[in-house]
Amino acid sequence: MSKRVYQVFSTHLHPDPCRLTQPTTGSTAMLSQDHNQGFALRFIRPDPRSRVTDPIGDIVSFMHSFEEKYGRAHPVFYQGTYSQALNDAKRELRFLLVYLHGDDHQDSDEFCRNTLCAPEVISLINTRMLFWACSTNKPEGYRVSQALRENTYPFLAMIMLKDRRMTVVGRLEGLIQPDDLINQLTFIMDANQTYLVSERLEREERNQTQVLRQQQDEAYLASLRADQEKERKKREERERKRRKEEEVKQQKLAEERRRRNLQEEKERKLECLPPEPSPDDPESVKIIFKLPNDSRVERRFHFSQSLTVIHDFLFSLKESPEKFQIEANFPRRVLPCIPSEEWPNPPTLQEAGLSHTEVLFVQDLTDE
Repeated sequence: MSKRVYQVFSTHLHPDPCRLTQPTTGSTAMLSQDHNQGFALRFIRPDPRSRVTDPIGDIVSFMHSFEEKYGRAHPVFYQGTYSQALNDAKRELRFLLVYLHGDDHQDSDEFCRNTLCAPEVISLINTRMLFWACSTNKPEGYRVSQALRENTYPFLAMIMLKDRRMTVVGRLEGLIQPDDLINQLTFIMDANQTYLVSERLEREERNQTQVLRQQQDEAYLASLRADQEKERKKREERERKRRKEEEVKQQKLAEERRRRNLQEEKERKLECLPPEPSPDDPESVKIIFKLPNDSRVERRFHFSQSLTVIHDFLFSLKESPEKFQIEANFPRRVLPCIPSEEWPNPPTLQEAGLSHTEVLFVQDLTDE
């Protein structure tokens, strides 16, 4: 009958999941003489199992071999590498039960057939923990064996997140009956459940803190965006006012230039007007102009002069509108005083049919 070794302690896993630091409590190292001899041989000649090239293939191969030998009624195997199983157990805050299978050990067959495949054991493992298993004859199993340093087979290790590190909290070595295995696993879980509860609370607190910080960040960003939007609108308003003021300024300058140009044009027209004929000149025409502001202006012109002279005279007046037309009353007509397509050269006063005394009306066209 092989010796059974039950150990419950905490061994922290090295960041490299294939290595272990020294146990934090008194763990035993029951290495047989054959084990020591094997180690010496491996020191001289490297073990071919030390090269892990297909860890998933190693796991799948062991699963198929296990089912061929012991049937399909067994705990649910974790179908992934040891590192992946550690990461999932850490993320999900679950216990991870690791089984290393010694193919050549005398107790492995009985343990698998009668203990590991017992219905009550299957139920406990499937409901309370993740279960990872592999043969130490496979490179992936051998790699984990080097990390966990088992002394004999069958070998089980319970691993969990403790003090924020994945830690071996229990080791079961040697043949064990179903009831004893259930009791030992339950004892290990009960003894360490508070660590998982504490870690869950810490995670919830961290998550709540993170959510609160995220909400605060979002609120800050929303406030910042609102302030930026307000500032953008203020800048746009300032720019709009500036453009408006600039537009008004330019309009004023344009209006001033227009008025100045208009005044200069009036002065030029006035300077260019021919002298006014004398009242006793038989060829003179006396014209009375009625302006839009109801004022009257009187001046004499010569029959031979173009109607353009009449227009230039009125244009030079300060009270005259900028744009206007001159109308005669009998018959009522508009005098062609400025060049047009119909009258490229405006007619003379005589040609326009004006008499010696005329009353003409000035019509304001500025707003048309």
